[in-house]
Amino acid sequence: MSDKVYSVLILCTGNSSRSIMAEALFNVLGKGRFRAYSAGSHPAGTVNPFAAERCAAFGYDTSTLRSKRWDEFATPDAPQMDFVITVCDQAAGETCPFWPGTPLTAHWSFEDPAAFEGPDDEKRRVFDKVFRQIMSRVTQFVNLPLHLLDHAAIHREMRAIGERQPEVADDQH
Repeated sequence: MSDKVYSVLILCTGNSSRSIMAEALFNVLGKGRFRAYSAGSHPAGTVNPFAAERCAAFGYDTSTLRSKRWDEFATPDAPQMDFVITVCDQAAGETCPFWPGTPLTAHWSFEDPAAFEGPDDEKRRVFDKVFRQIMSRVTQFVNLPLHLLDHAAIHREMRAIGERQPEVADDQH
């Protein structure tokens, strides 16, 4: 088994919900094998409180979570990414900056829980559902034997994970 720590950048337009939750999930479920970051093309400037609530409930220290612009990760002194994953359809269609190194990229589409309008208990249910969908895909990825796969195989697996429907029931709690 490899001791390499893989860097992952998760992108979403607003960097307030989906990418934030994915960052936390990679950092927890990756068990030290992954260092995740998140950013957006047009960051909201704040972390959605329902996203922060889900991350905290999962045991993630939310004190370091912040909404930030993806340009932070396109500078020569930024961490070199192994993987870049977009989690919203709008960000997937945007022209991304040049990422130092040769990160593998994939798109994992999730509905935007922040766009849901309704009472807080219903918002929580939507955030919980999307959180579990993200967790399903992150779990599949962090469990891949990356040290045994070549770049092409990893890239195929990343894309396949994004194409699968997350197996999460809407009414699970």
